[in-house]
Amino acid sequence: MRHCSVQVRGLLTRDELDRYNALMEVGSFLESQKRYDLAYTVQKEVDLLIQPAIERLKDKGRARDRATQEYLEAKRLGLEEDENDEDEEDTDH
Repeated sequence: MRHCSVQVRGLLTRDELDRYNALMEVGSFLESQKRYDLAYTVQKEVDLLIQPAIERLKDKGRARDRATQEYLEAKRLGLEEDENDEDEEDTDH
């Protein structure tokens, strides 16, 4: 059985996490019994179960990227304003 990443597991709801852990336990048991055909089916269920958490992780990444972009844009505008202020002070003398 393939585990999902720690980041994805951290974004599972309590119910999703309980179900994930139960499915992983069943899948591991099936693998120990060499019932790979059934373990494959359980793995597919795990893959479906974690999809919402993967989307939440992507949303967090997009929000972080937007915040970074806004910060860089504000910084760029701040630098341009500072340069404009300096140019105006130079012409006053």
